[in-house]
Amino acid sequence: MNINPLAVVSSRAKIGADVEIGPFCIIEDNVSIADGCRLDSHVVVKSGSTLGEENHLCSGVIIGGLPQHTAARAPFCQVVIGHRNTFREGVTIHRAMKESEATTIGNDNYLMVNAHLGHDVRIGNHNVMVNNVMCGGHVQIGNNVNLGGATGVHQFCRIGSLAMVGAQSHVIQDVPPFVTVDGLTSRIVGLNQIGLRRNGKTTEEIRTLKAVYRILYRSGLPWREILRKLQVEYAVGPGAEMTQFLLSTKRGIVSERRSARQAPLKLIESESGESEEDDATIALRASAG
Repeated sequence: MNINPLAVVSSRAKIGADVEIGPFCIIEDNVSIADGCRLDSHVVVKSGSTLGEENHLCSGVIIGGLPQHTAARAPFCQVVIGHRNTFREGVTIHRAMKESEATTIGNDNYLMVNAHLGHDVRIGNHNVMVNNVMCGGHVQIGNNVNLGGATGVHQFCRIGSLAMVGAQSHVIQDVPPFVTVDGLTSRIVGLNQIGLRRNGKTTEEIRTLKAVYRILYRSGLPWREILRKLQVEYAVGPGAEMTQFLLSTKRGIVSERRSARQAPLKLIESESGESEEDDATIALRASAG
């Protein structure tokens, strides 16, 4: 154990072996920090926080802060963090609203500068959150998810495993597993095929997921018919995870970004105030005609 003399560590905190605590850190009562954790300077770990082994908390990280909620009080509520996570500078993670609940983070996650996880958030394993990601209360995120910089996730939303969410997305509904969200429109633009391959999905499994995707977004069926069809055809196998995710959605799912086939071509306005076609649009119309 290596605790800098300028750190303030409660005698009621449980500190494991080989833990490094840097200058100006504050470790409050009823905190548990397991073996091999490293806390750089100015880290604050508040009461009710539990850290597993080999976590790295960079400067300015605050774990276990009071929820940003008008009904939040100061009872003993929890944050439970797994193993081998990295929290870069300025990351904040708030504790749960109720004593019987906990904000939970799994293993091997990487949260970059100023990422924020609100109260009662549940995060799986091997996720990456880029700078300034914001997750509201009760958000749930699966495994191997990548959230681009400045993404905002509305409270109670879920993001399925192996989803790729583009930078500056605003997520206000559930994001199914295995898909890619375009940061410009915050709409789904297909499967996360690169992520699927990197995580060992076979060609046949990806083909199955494509079939599920087509039923979900391109069949034109009513929602109940979509669910019924998926339950019958994909109750097991690689499509089962997406089927179960869809069956349990309460907020609805993010829609696909597709333009209608007969969509009008975009016009630009001339200096006189009249609409006119730009050169690229004229060329497109000519090639189509």
